[in-house]
Amino acid sequence: MPHLNYPVSRRSFLAGTAASGALIMLHPFSARAQANQAHLRIMETTDIHVNVLPYDYYADKANDTGGFWGSHMGLIDLLLERDGSKWRVASATSEARPIYERVDKANKPTVADDQRVVDALKADHEATLAYVRRPVGKTSAPLYSYFALVADDPSVQIVNQAQSWYLKDILKSTQWKDVPLLSAAAPFKAGGRNGADYYTDVPVGDIAIKNVADLYLYPNTVRAVEITGAQVKEWLEMSAGIFRKIEPGKADQALIDTEFPSYNFDVIDGVSYGIDLSQPPKYDAKGGVANAGSNRIVGLSFDGKPIDPAAKFVVATNNYRAGGGGNFPDINASKIIYEAPDTNRDVIVRYVVSEGTINPSADDNWSFTPLPGTSVVFETGPKAKDFISGVKSLKIEPAGEGESGFAKYRILL
Repeated sequence: MPHLNYPVSRRSFLAGTAASGALIMLHPFSARAQANQAHLRIMETTDIHVNVLPYDYYADKANDTGGFWGSHMGLIDLLLERDGSKWRVASATSEARPIYERVDKANKPTVADDQRVVDALKADHEATLAYVRRPVGKTSAPLYSYFALVADDPSVQIVNQAQSWYLKDILKSTQWKDVPLLSAAAPFKAGGRNGADYYTDVPVGDIAIKNVADLYLYPNTVRAVEITGAQVKEWLEMSAGIFRKIEPGKADQALIDTEFPSYNFDVIDGVSYGIDLSQPPKYDAKGGVANAGSNRIVGLSFDGKPIDPAAKFVVATNNYRAGGGGNFPDINASKIIYEAPDTNRDVIVRYVVSEGTINPSADDNWSFTPLPGTSVVFETGPKAKDFISGVKSLKIEPAGEGESGFAKYRILL
């Protein structure tokens, strides 16, 4: 049950599953669970009492649980006993068994392939590879996400370009044809818990379908919401919660709040703005108001002028965000004006095909406001060194090795 936009509480949802023997919930993140992430777990039910919690949902405790993308096999072992006319669980254990281990920064299999399965899937596997490797266009600039959390970024830029292109054509004959169109997108592959290799990296040249899947991991569908200029600002205030409060004049402060998911760091194209890191986050990672008087978003402008808080804007986004995913202030289903049948991923493919050759170079529509005598540090993939010269909006320099294969960089604010 991935990415539920819960219309009722999770406990209420679980209460309705009392007739089931076990409830299995999966979420594609790392084997080390963090607070508020739903991984493999068996919930206690009425008829068969199972209470095996690799992730302690009610206490929000982090535990080793199921991994992502087939990295682990989830094993549930139940000892059942007959109790009159019903079965009950006498004991239960659960385990996430990895299928590989990391050795010298590479994956080493811990189990052998089953040749019968390999042979049975061979034709379909090869046909799938041929399909996803098929070029759909070209890119005149590299697509990478190594700096997606600290600067305007080409991997997010191309998503926003495609979403705007798609909706502009659709809305041209509607009542919203003259309403300014913006677009919001977030980096999906930005390291974090998924490791130092978990970044988008597409070189100049052909763009294949597999590259688009790399740019946009999830099968979201396009949505358009109508909001005010004031709500655009609050949307960005929520996104800026990914950054820690930075003390002016202090060196090498940690920049990124690692508990804030990168897929909630939306960049809105069509406006320009600065982020004042000396201000505390206005919202916490769950969307709650943390510092009501804070204003991290400064210089917010549209068409070269300060944004009108009362002005109307249409924002292209996805069904997750438009439906309230991430708990962004005032962004919910009541704001939706258009529900597209197409996935964001397919829209990117169609955009690339239409353009032939794309230029995804970031337009630097957002940046950090200067803080003289101040520096921050962040971690990214080691291949970032090949692209550091392309980040024009920041003064970035190497700052040594990070943990778990990451590279550390310093930003001079």
